[in-house]
Amino acid sequence: MKILILANNDIGLYQFRRELIGALRKENTVVLSLPYGEMVEPLKAEGCKFIDTAVDRRGVNPITDLKLFFQYRRILKKEQPDLVITYTIKPNIYGGFACRLCNVPYAVNITGLGTAFQGKGLLRAVVTFLYKLGAKRAKVVFFENMENQQIFVDEGIVPAEKTCLLPGAGVNLEHYHVLDYPDSSAETRFLFIGRVMKEKGIDELFSAMRRLHQEGYNCVLDVLGGFEEDYKQQIQQYAREGWLYYHGYQKDVRPFIAASHCFVLPSWHEGMANTNLECAASGRPVITSNIHGCKEAVVEGVSGLLCERKSPESLYQTMKTFLSLSHEEKRQMGLAGRQHMEDVFDKRKVVERTLESLGL
Repeated sequence: MKILILANNDIGLYQFRRELIGALRKENTVVLSLPYGEMVEPLKAEGCKFIDTAVDRRGVNPITDLKLFFQYRRILKKEQPDLVITYTIKPNIYGGFACRLCNVPYAVNITGLGTAFQGKGLLRAVVTFLYKLGAKRAKVVFFENMENQQIFVDEGIVPAEKTCLLPGAGVNLEHYHVLDYPDSSAETRFLFIGRVMKEKGIDELFSAMRRLHQEGYNCVLDVLGGFEEDYKQQIQQYAREGWLYYHGYQKDVRPFIAASHCFVLPSWHEGMANTNLECAASGRPVITSNIHGCKEAVVEGVSGLLCERKSPESLYQTMKTFLSLSHEEKRQMGLAGRQHMEDVFDKRKVVERTLESLGL
């Protein structure tokens, strides 16, 4: 059979779904529809057909979105897929609605609800209406945390019996293997991997780190990821102060994980934060927000520590608690995180569950 995958980004699809794509390709033809990027070529080399499809990820222009909907309809009519799998909000909504109108079976993946569902205003009402258009007739809707799943059921977007809760995309336990824990006799290296933006808790992280530095704690912060918002001058200032090192986007984050003592992600909302899983799988303690999509990656006080969302004070106190631990306590915390990943987040199990829910 022919399977069409709709997504908005090549990097995320390659990093987090290539094992699933590989499993799908064993007995099916796989076609990818997404904007061209550097990770498209590796996906094509693995045997996938590619259709260059422009997706304005963060834009709110209805004309642009309408064009995307019609483009999806044209792709469906030309490719005649037996099943469509969608990822992220615009492919989910406009691709799902196009599948619904064309009577093509489709599965939707909710990888996070974003800002729209944080409040109760007009934006939430509009996005809820659009999701009802796109997801209502889906064969199955996958969720990465139970809070997102419950919101969709409560809002009447999709019936509970059509939902499937997965432990995120899982983590490849061979690619992210246990790394030796670095010496703690010198400075402690905290690590952040993600888009540099408010909703990832970057302001809270900078506030907590600056305070720790000013109080004489011997710690630094490595930041990996592209700018989603303008933090360039701020980062340059903190680099001059001597406690922040900005490395930009990195294809392979493992050398930075190896050098780190603790991963920190004080995000406001997540589907399931893959960076938490990758760092825990590598044997690193994790400090993250006490919210669904983050807290599932941590056994509190055992493999990591939780802080309150949007609270610089809570994050500061949590990071200070971590700094007070002995080297061996930190190392054991990292190993407990690895065990938790093996127990719950093994990507092979996630792929098997996904295929089973798709009826493949």
